[in-house]
Amino acid sequence: MTGRRAFLSRPLAAVIVIVFAVILDQVIKIAVENYLPMEEPVPLLPVLALYRTYNLGVAFSLLSGMEREFIVGMRVLIVAFVLWLWRRTPKDRPFAHSGFALIIAGAVGNLIDGFVYGHVIDYVLFHTETWSFAVFNLADSFITIGAGLVILDELFGPKNKPETTDQ
Repeated sequence: MTGRRAFLSRPLAAVIVIVFAVILDQVIKIAVENYLPMEEPVPLLPVLALYRTYNLGVAFSLLSGMEREFIVGMRVLIVAFVLWLWRRTPKDRPFAHSGFALIIAGAVGNLIDGFVYGHVIDYVLFHTETWSFAVFNLADSFITIGAGLVILDELFGPKNKPETTDQ
């Protein structure tokens, strides 16, 4: 390896970021549960409101009709898969490693919700008078930003030169 090692390619650094992100996510969700009314918009900006609701599925309420155990199992598999990708990614890929850490943090945050509440707590709503985006939470944002970082790294990150063999 000739490149510099990315900060979040170090396991301890990644664990610290993941734990901090999960704690932040859970503290906000506890506050939402205790102080935000259920399914009543609390306007913050003309296009942004807090709106507490429960998601029984995965992102954007997909698979909401599936059994809870299936959803939890799927989240566990996603975390395991992203950990596997993180371990296989070269150490000089900072965007990818940062993205993997955020994806894991978001998935773990939503996984905790599934175990503790039986659903995911969502509370951020972007909307206009005629349109609204799916309600989501900080963990979902971590997953989305993390996926974006992985894509950016894939598009613009260092490229490994294929190894050639002399015969």
